[in-house]
Amino acid sequence: MKLLLTSGGLANDSIANALFDLVGKPPEDTTVVFVPTASNVEAGDKDWLINDLLNLKKQNFKSIEITDISAVDEKIWRPSFERADVLFFEGGNTYHLMKWLNKSGLTKLLPELLEDKVYVGASAGSIVASSDLSLKLSQLIYEEDIMETEETKGLDFIDFYFIPHLNSEWFKRRTKEDIEKVTKGINRTIYALDDESALKIVDDKIEIISEGEWAVFNEKEFGSNFKTIK
Repeated sequence: MKLLLTSGGLANDSIANALFDLVGKPPEDTTVVFVPTASNVEAGDKDWLINDLLNLKKQNFKSIEITDISAVDEKIWRPSFERADVLFFEGGNTYHLMKWLNKSGLTKLLPELLEDKVYVGASAGSIVASSDLSLKLSQLIYEEDIMETEETKGLDFIDFYFIPHLNSEWFKRRTKEDIEKVTKGINRTIYALDDESALKIVDDKIEIISEGEWAVFNEKEFGSNFKTIK
């Protein structure tokens, strides 16, 4: 399975190059399906979503199809996924995205699709790749999903947690110090990446792609196998 887990999409050339290395084709021969579903319940200005789309457009893909799995039937969204080389899951509300991944049936279909496609996550789209959504991290670090009371299963593609937007001015509690305090007692390795960083994953091999800052927590206790790429 090939994954590119990002905090802010294709924010720089290093991350974009990592994607094309995973795809194995030049951008002009590569098709993308962009899934905005997680953003649907986010209120206010969505310039971040527009910026993510603009960064995709800059790559000169053969085509970029926008498919909202919460808005159309499977007979409409499934062909767009089947013909795409890259499945790009946008950021927003993690629990809303996971709800619709399950409700649409895409959760069960993704492992088959990803036999020959690349999964790209941005923020929430990356978080759902874990085995669960870690309610503790969501409530204490993201300051979201306060009304949730039970853990929600994720896609179970990775055995660690992904924290996006490290040191972001928009998320005050996502400093290394705050994350270290909150993650004590969590029995899993945790990767925290800023918007200029990503994880490139091929099966069980992890590479950190970064033009910014990142941190790994609980690495010694629970193991981590990664190669840094500057």
